[in-house]
Amino acid sequence: MSNPPTSPPTSPVTSPVTSGRFWGVGVGPGDPELVTLKAARLIGAADVVAYHAGAGKESNARRTVAGLLTPGVLEECLTYPVTTGATDHPGGYAGAIAAFYEEAAERLAAHLEAGRDVVLLAEGDPMFYGSFMYMHDRLAARFETEVVAGVPAFAAATAALAWPLVRQTDVLTVLPGTLPEPELARRLADTEGAVVMKLGRTFPAVRRALEAAGRLDDAMYVERASMPAERWLPVAEVDPATVPYFSLVVVAGDSRHGSGRRPPALAAVAPGPAAPQPGEVVVVGLGPGPDAWTTPEVSEALGRVEHVVGYAPYVHRVPQRAGLTRHASGNGVEIDRARLALDLARRGERVAVVSGGDAGVFGMATAVLEAADDPCYDGVDVRVLPGVSAAQAVAARAGAPLGGDVALVSLSDRLKPWSLVERRLRALAEADLVIAIYNPASRSRTQQVVEAQKVLLEHQGPDTVVVVGRDVGRAEESVEVTTLGGLDPRSIDMKCLLVVGSSSTRVDRAGRVWTPRWAQPEEAP
Repeated sequence: MSNPPTSPPTSPVTSPVTSGRFWGVGVGPGDPELVTLKAARLIGAADVVAYHAGAGKESNARRTVAGLLTPGVLEECLTYPVTTGATDHPGGYAGAIAAFYEEAAERLAAHLEAGRDVVLLAEGDPMFYGSFMYMHDRLAARFETEVVAGVPAFAAATAALAWPLVRQTDVLTVLPGTLPEPELARRLADTEGAVVMKLGRTFPAVRRALEAAGRLDDAMYVERASMPAERWLPVAEVDPATVPYFSLVVVAGDSRHGSGRRPPALAAVAPGPAAPQPGEVVVVGLGPGPDAWTTPEVSEALGRVEHVVGYAPYVHRVPQRAGLTRHASGNGVEIDRARLALDLARRGERVAVVSGGDAGVFGMATAVLEAADDPCYDGVDVRVLPGVSAAQAVAARAGAPLGGDVALVSLSDRLKPWSLVERRLRALAEADLVIAIYNPASRSRTQQVVEAQKVLLEHQGPDTVVVVGRDVGRAEESVEVTTLGGLDPRSIDMKCLLVVGSSSTRVDRAGRVWTPRWAQPEEAP
């Protein structure tokens, strides 16, 4: 008699592991008493507490919360492979740090996949110049994640100084000291209150930028805010050799702490009699993009003036230096800018009014001369200095499409009726001129370029050469050669300039566009 078949052995039933939760917890600037109640609760309940540290150094975040760690908690110290730009990694500093963040994220992911809750400590606030953000980028889509805010270092610094940074409509700007020095100076000059982070080796450049911006007297240095070794003193008195990474600069925007408060950009100059010797207004074109396209003459003039007036993006291109006051404004207030510049000059100041490209080509030169026609500005010297125009820059990138007779037209109908623009376009097309078209479109003006194409096609063939230059001279630069019939108006925006060729404009075998200087036989008398 055979034995009955036996049932196969059964395996123990196990539940799938639920992933742990990932917390980014701000622990404040260093004082354990500035750790929030929520942060303390989560740290005490965590399965894993992780933190970043420099090689051979103690983690400041861990030191801050050491008294909150429970016995036996798992700790993950994520040690940076490098903290400066010096590394033998094939990808350089950026490559070394990126690889480190990938490896660190996988270490934390292993805990989370095992069902452990992970708290990653962050000095100050997790989302404010912190390494937690790079872990968040890599893990938040895979695991349930929550961020707990912390007290940022600059809040502890201003508390230590008892300095109100900003009031009412004042602007506060937070800047990394690693910015290029000219850019840092420019931003410091253009704000009321400021905080400059990431000092250490950058401190000498930060101090020079503060001096160039005229903000050195407003600036206080704070080291290790809220920690036992905390100290503060005026930036002008700091020995650069003593500055650690855990330090920052506070620039007061409050009028009681120096000259930090800035007047509104286009505030009227206080009334009063003209100076015995009026100053001057120099109207300059900065060129269409890179600094290399600003002429030496313009740079020299900008180095002598006390005020720069203009549309904000152009004012921002002027290097900041000590003694220079900037008056930046939005678009569409050209006459107001011109009057401000003339009023300043009438009081004896030297003023530059800036435009992109050439100031005399759809720029500020005409607005200044229009305002200067008022008899109250008699005696104020106004000079216009040439610049590289946008049409010249686009043409040079394409070849030489402006080699023959050329006309410049703006499609903007803000200062003239569209019927006049249309009539002029029709006349220029009939005259068979090369046409450089400025302001072909904007966010609110999309139909004008469509209508312009229709008008030009009434007198020019669809195979007429067209050059579309976008952001020429900038990193996003593109130059496209197409035809009048093939032009897609939907691709044209406010960053474009068009060059519409004449019947003699041609494209050579290398793709270069040029217009001959000589007339076609049928055009000759």
